Amino acid sequence: MRELILVKYAPEIFLKGLNRNKFERQLQKNITKVLKGVQYQFVVDQNRWFIYSENLQEVINRVKRVFGVSELCIVKEVEAKLEDIEGAALERVVNSKADTFKIETNRANKTFPLNSMETSRTVGAYVLKNAEHIKVNVTNPQCVVNIEIRGKAYIYQEKIKAVGGLPYGMNGSTMLMLSGGIDSPVAGYLMARRGVELNCVYYHSHPYTSERAKDKVKHLARILSEYTGKINLYVVPFTEIQMQIIEKCREDELTIIMRRFMMRIACELAELKKSNSVTTGESIGQVASQTMESLVVSDDVSDRPVFRPLVAMDKGDIMNLAKDIGTYDTSILPYEDCCTIFVPKHPKTKPRLKEIITSEEALQSDELVKKAIEDMEVYEL
Repeated sequence: MRELILVKYAPEIFLKGLNRNKFERQLQKNITKVLKGVQYQFVVDQNRWFIYSENLQEVINRVKRVFGVSELCIVKEVEAKLEDIEGAALERVVNSKADTFKIETNRANKTFPLNSMETSRTVGAYVLKNAEHIKVNVTNPQCVVNIEIRGKAYIYQEKIKAVGGLPYGMNGSTMLMLSGGIDSPVAGYLMARRGVELNCVYYHSHPYTSERAKDKVKHLARILSEYTGKINLYVVPFTEIQMQIIEKCREDELTIIMRRFMMRIACELAELKKSNSVTTGESIGQVASQTMESLVVSDDVSDRPVFRPLVAMDKGDIMNLAKDIGTYDTSILPYEDCCTIFVPKHPKTKPRLKEIITSEEALQSDELVKKAIEDMEVYEL
């Protein structure tokens, strides 16, 4: 007998039909990457995935962050014999110190002499006979023992929730506009959870934003990389663009014109890095640049899809998710980014596209974007 980790992947993967094998291969590849440096053995038993290792906890800590993995279970592997299954189930129930229990069986091996219901009934009777002061409760048991019968039999109780989603790298790539705030890292996480590969762009306004602000964004990218693997972060100098806007455009239009330049740069980088889309952390109505009218004007300069996974989420929900994924404490560090400096007192909330385009005629947009990209810094995190 030995203990293994049962890896359950997202039920959505089962529905991929003829493409299912592609998703499974990508998921197994991602698991292999995250377990680099750990001694382990990957075991497949009738389409079920198991991992054997002397360091199960380290494997769990790493694999539960792999997108596409929905659940992990520590299982006892025994021979597919009734007496071995009964002994392992009894051990699980006794060790749980519960007053009530239930047995649930999945018999994938059709050569096993009992079906699933008969196995549960037989094993439950054995536990009742050999464990003191315990009763069966099929509606609300304190302890549920799961039995899977395949080439071997696997008995488990504990289920560890993983991140779920789809395997990272299966659904194209995006250029994430990553600020130092709460929202954009969450948006990146949600896109990555759907299998979209992340590249990140950050707009840095030296000397108005400090090196600590840049380090903060680099740290946020590192946290995201714990789920995705390597991430490229492009740090684009934005000061000259902001100074030109302040000098040549109306004050109330500063924010929306600035956002249009950010979108232009993100699209140019996406083209250079072969990213299929742009992603932002915008949520409808949250600030002046995120009204419906402002988003339409901002998107006018985009040449590819712009995804906003937070668009209908409340701020409280976004904050809770940031805490869950580990970015919140870094995001609230008090270092300003280029979106929080030079904010006009009364920004336009319902800009008109024709007016904004007319205002931008005073700027050499293409040259400003080209120079910003030429002077950017690149970090692999």
